[in-house]
Amino acid sequence: MQQKPARPWADAAWAAPLLVCGAIAGPLFVGVFLITGATRAGYDPLRHPVSSLALGDLGWTQVVTFVVTGALTVAFAFGIRRALRPLGGSTWGPVLVGIWGAGLIGAGVFVTEPISGYPPGTPDRLTQYGSAHAALHDGVSVLAFVALVAACFVFARRFAGWGSPLWAAYSAMTGIVFTGAFVLSSMGFEQTEGLVNLAGLFQRVSITAAWCWLSLLALHLLRRQEIGDRAGG
Repeated sequence: MQQKPARPWADAAWAAPLLVCGAIAGPLFVGVFLITGATRAGYDPLRHPVSSLALGDLGWTQVVTFVVTGALTVAFAFGIRRALRPLGGSTWGPVLVGIWGAGLIGAGVFVTEPISGYPPGTPDRLTQYGSAHAALHDGVSVLAFVALVAACFVFARRFAGWGSPLWAAYSAMTGIVFTGAFVLSSMGFEQTEGLVNLAGLFQRVSITAAWCWLSLLALHLLRRQEIGDRAGG
């Protein structure tokens, strides 16, 4: 009698739905912050961070977005692990993507504090953290960002080994763009002159680049899964 897998996500039947989670997480996250950022009173998308959308009466929308997209990304990480087995597998790639997803959940649970004058009437920068929640928010966010960058370069190396130079280059370029834009946005939120009014834009470039890569990675793996199924594995 054939033994069933101990973990359901190890079954090939689970790979596709888990990869779909990764395909929809990015568009959902980006769509929400674009809409709410454009309609929130006193909020400037070019200046203020996405996390600031979690503040105020309607902040729950961003909190929910963090948690839902984070959970979808964690599920996606399990899908990556299963989908890459025919290629020899990858240990750190799925783990790092999972850390990015867990960091998003943490960023939703631990709400940030006011910065760059949002909500209106607050200072541009507090001299110290106003709450433990704010400190934890920054901590899990930095961990998530580092994990995502590392994932880009891990997959760049793996794709090069799998004979996919375009995907290797795209993964590496995503890591570079994400890192550069993230550093510039962080400097702006620290009130570095000349970057303050563009910090939100730089952050959106980094986040959008990351989500585009993750969504396209999910679609790419789904396509490979479909071809593999048609070929009988």
